[in-house]
Amino acid sequence: MKNFRTYQLAKNLVIQSKYLKLRNPLKDQLERAVLSIFLNIAEGTGKSGKDRKRFYEIAMGSLRETQACLDLIENKELIKQADQLGASLYCLIRNPGPEA
Repeated sequence: MKNFRTYQLAKNLVIQSKYLKLRNPLKDQLERAVLSIFLNIAEGTGKSGKDRKRFYEIAMGSLRETQACLDLIENKELIKQADQLGASLYCLIRNPGPEA
């Protein structure tokens, strides 16, 4: 997974979001959403074809939730990182890899 760019982008977003000083319930919601992105990407790598795509699509839904949270707090740096992750995830969804 070290060379899997999308996974690394998601991991970085999880790490960076930990440092945000937010109040609940936004803090909890953002933490759950960003962790969901990371974990669904990881789980998707162990699947094939349609199943892999489904996990990537779930990750994209969680990314949209994360982007909404970041938009509320207006954190431009993390919004940019989330946009880069979204572009990478979009490519994976369009081409999830071969069927097993």
